Amino acid sequence: MKASRHIGANVPTICYHEHCTANALCRICVVEVEGARVLAPACVAQVSAGMKVHTRNERVERSRRTILEMLNSAVDLSQAPEIQVMMGDYRADSNRFPDGARREFEVKDDNPMYIRDYSKCILCWRCVQVCAEDAQYTYAINFGKRGFESHIATFFDKPMPETTCVFCGQCVGVCPTGALKPKREWLLEQGYMPDEVMEKTRDERRRKKRKN
Repeated sequence: MKASRHIGANVPTICYHEHCTANALCRICVVEVEGARVLAPACVAQVSAGMKVHTRNERVERSRRTILEMLNSAVDLSQAPEIQVMMGDYRADSNRFPDGARREFEVKDDNPMYIRDYSKCILCWRCVQVCAEDAQYTYAINFGKRGFESHIATFFDKPMPETTCVFCGQCVGVCPTGALKPKREWLLEQGYMPDEVMEKTRDERRRKKRKN
């Protein structure tokens, strides 16, 4: 990926973040390496002498388009502007999988700092990474369950204030879809007036301090 960007070739990605460990989860960055049987994720593929790489041919485009269409069928991408741009760029059909199961979760509003709306989560793992070895070392969040039921969770599904979370905000900062969002921003979107938002979040912080 870095080699392609060095020569001006754009390789799109969702899960990769320059300050996080690359894990090749989203597969949007796949490229075709001549001689290889399968497409290679550019974020972890190593450069070697004589390698010939196609960053955007028909096979690569078809793979990226299908991934975007599958994501769109299962997750609310309405607040993921970068992915919406990719949908248009790769001519993805937002109605290709109309009967696909949707990942739907209730909004988790359990702290005064941010909300968690996992209906928008694409499991890119960025939040988990910055909460762990890539930045904060608090390990407040991780994956829960398996398969289609996989989702970001706290240990034993405890409310965020009962975890090791220090409310640094780094998980919110790296989220690409709005699944994690500042509480005040979310309240404004719900129709609260600025004065109401300030008072509501101040009250929650006071309650938290008294409880501690």
